[in-house]
Amino acid sequence: QVQLVESGGGLVQPGGSLRLSCAASGFTFRNFAMSWYRQAPGKERELVAGISSTGVSTNYADSVKGRFTISRDNAKNTVYLQMNSLKPEDTAVYYCNAYMRWGPMGNEYDYWGQGTQVTVSS
Repeated sequence: QVQLVESGGGLVQPGGSLRLSCAASGFTFRNFAMSWYRQAPGKERELVAGISSTGVSTNYADSVKGRFTISRDNAKNTVYLQMNSLKPEDTAVYYCNAYMRWGPMGNEYDYWGQGTQVTVSS
């Protein structure tokens, strides 16, 4: 079955770094665009970063540009989020998402992981 398993979250001091990983299985990873979302307590889930199926194109939320980097390894079915210069406002549960639109009917495939907690605090 489809699985997205995030790892790498934890507690880090402001200014520190973390690297999140999302291991995918149960679908053809290389065909899917991958994204990281986050949700802080009391707030809506928001897009943090996205990467195309080939890895050529990336996009970032303004709040993380220059600090976060998304990448993928299609040979390992894994997407990463390198987070540097972390701030307390980056505290949230981070979710991995896989998305593909396919075929003449535009069927959508949208998968989510369970999330990993990132806490930035001194």
